[in-house]
Amino acid sequence: MTSPADPAPSAATSATSADPAAGSKPAPRKDPWDLPDVSALTVGVLGGTGDQGRGLAYRLARAGQRVVIGSRAAERAEQAAAELGAGVEGADNAECARRSDVVIVAVPWDGHAKTLEALRDDLAGKLVVDCVNPLGFDKKGAYALKPEEGSAAEQAAALLPDSRVTAAFHHLSAVLLADPAVEEIETDVMVLGEVRDDVEIVQALAGRIPGMRGVYAGRLRNAHQVESLVANLISVNRRYRAHAGVRLTDV
Repeated sequence: MTSPADPAPSAATSATSADPAAGSKPAPRKDPWDLPDVSALTVGVLGGTGDQGRGLAYRLARAGQRVVIGSRAAERAEQAAAELGAGVEGADNAECARRSDVVIVAVPWDGHAKTLEALRDDLAGKLVVDCVNPLGFDKKGAYALKPEEGSAAEQAAALLPDSRVTAAFHHLSAVLLADPAVEEIETDVMVLGEVRDDVEIVQALAGRIPGMRGVYAGRLRNAHQVESLVANLISVNRRYRAHAGVRLTDV
């Protein structure tokens, strides 16, 4: 399987390696910040009527992305879209999935599996971005849950065999996302996935939001610790009355 960090060689590169007469100069290494133009893609947000989904929809639409938010009830999604403005559209979850090129999953953890199972056919062939954090809460605060598959993202990959599943947007403050007075959100978005092209699309989407960067952070098997970090950020936010995010240094 092709690693996101090690793209498969092109036909021209393979021919050069196999033919001494063609020369042995290695192909230049791809610039990891050379990301695709994603401005024409339609982004769907499942769970787009919840705080996190609404915030992501608003920020992406404000950046110029075409956005459709989904809900179990089309009327609820349409009402939320009208409240958000910025050209956001609303539809039921299945229609949202069908109309979108990239679909962000921002549903509550307790409805994650059921929602994806119901949308398996509608999400076939789509790039799916899972941003769900499996968390529990008790009197000591938030704590990470470990799904049987390893993480929410790995559960999504198991349930959606015909989709291209990535993981991202876990550590964003819903309060900051929804605040129109906040011009930039200074944070990094860790993106995980199995295919470099898919990861780079998600990185580029994150980078459309002022202040954000999308940074490759490994394969889906590493998603659990990224999802779990949200429990730590909740503790930070409560202690310091903040809206903490994540910034990676020396990258």
